[in-house]
Amino acid sequence: QVQVVQSGGGLVQAGGSLRLSCAASGRTFSTYNMGWFRQAPGKEREFVAFIIWSGGRTNYADSVKGRFTISRDSAENTVYLQMNSLKPEDTGVYYCAVSRGDYGLQYRSRYDYWGQGTQVTVSS
Repeated sequence: QVQVVQSGGGLVQAGGSLRLSCAASGRTFSTYNMGWFRQAPGKEREFVAFIIWSGGRTNYADSVKGRFTISRDSAENTVYLQMNSLKPEDTGVYYCAVSRGDYGLQYRSRYDYWGQGTQVTVSS
């Protein structure tokens, strides 16, 4: 079993920055890949970014490219989402997720374990 614990988030003005953290523990962590999703009120959960643990390849949703950065700390088994130049439309609950697969990581169905979610609110 894998436990996924998130931290960070909060309220920020448009143009500001926040950093989310996600710590995973449990079985053979090095074989897992990780992603971030978000869900705005009344909308479906959508892909934000993922990182391939081995090698560090990343992928981003078009809406966050150039503003968000996903990274990992292998020693701490932690993944981060640095969010800069935040916009009101970035508001939502952000979820970290762990996948045992290595393809199709922009799809929710590819993830096996999820964090508890953390609220990000960007005011205009």
